[in-house]
Amino acid sequence: MEMKECSVEFHANCPSRLLLDQIADKWSMMILAVLADGPLRFNAIKRGLEGITQKALTQTLRKLERNGIVARHVIATSPVAVEYEITDLGRSLLGPFKALYMWTRENMPEVEAARAAFDARMEETT
Repeated sequence: MEMKECSVEFHANCPSRLLLDQIADKWSMMILAVLADGPLRFNAIKRGLEGITQKALTQTLRKLERNGIVARHVIATSPVAVEYEITDLGRSLLGPFKALYMWTRENMPEVEAARAAFDARMEETT
């Protein structure tokens, strides 16, 4: 498959945009954070992500596996178990994701103030 060049406009069929859609959603980022310390089984990942449904976790893990970010390993036990781990490619995302997370922590007071100001303006107009 030929890689298309994309401009900054982020056309709907731009491969970079499609990949960003798949790796930068909240569950993908959180799954990678949970897996950062090493491989985990499905239920252990689910326990680390309050609020995620089994369906959402399954879909997100498949998406990450398809993109080469997470590897899935079947463990021959009785019953059969499945373990997930971050690939080398996935590990290269941890730095940028950590920087984004730190930005949210450092800027949360300013964001909360902006939200409060926005909400106050909206109340005045209604």
